[in-house]
Amino acid sequence: MLNKTDKGRAEVQPGARTLGQRERAVLLMTDGQRSTDELNQLFGGLGRPIVAQLLAQGYIAEVRTTARTAPPERQVSADSFSGPRSLASARMFLFDLSERMFTPRDPQLALRHREALREAKDVDTMLAVSRRMLLDIERMAGTERADAISERLAKLLPESALA
Repeated sequence: MLNKTDKGRAEVQPGARTLGQRERAVLLMTDGQRSTDELNQLFGGLGRPIVAQLLAQGYIAEVRTTARTAPPERQVSADSFSGPRSLASARMFLFDLSERMFTPRDPQLALRHREALREAKDVDTMLAVSRRMLLDIERMAGTERADAISERLAKLLPESALA
């Protein structure tokens, strides 16, 4: 399993940006409960070299677990995304969601959502983008699916954004 080092935790703090977007995304997903293989799968086969880079640069470290304390196998999907409550975690969840839900069905819509997410620098803009995405999800996959994703997103957003 992989976990952030002190250097990695410092990197994910607001205002500290030395890594690129993909490296930061992998770093955010590194939570002591995911292996290199899981991160590789989450990032469409591109995670392994990024993990190697982050290990070499000291942002993450391998953590050994015993069979008794190892977490159960996880299903990798947009609904199982986990990370700290932050705008960055919510953004990465939405990027992942866009790739999984929209790219196969409507690549142009996925592109529009990705561009909007890249431009969303504050809570209000991020919430507006997420509302548009949820409306498209409701249109494509139904109300139940949109509601479930909305609930998951609420668990990732900072509590201040939910007020």
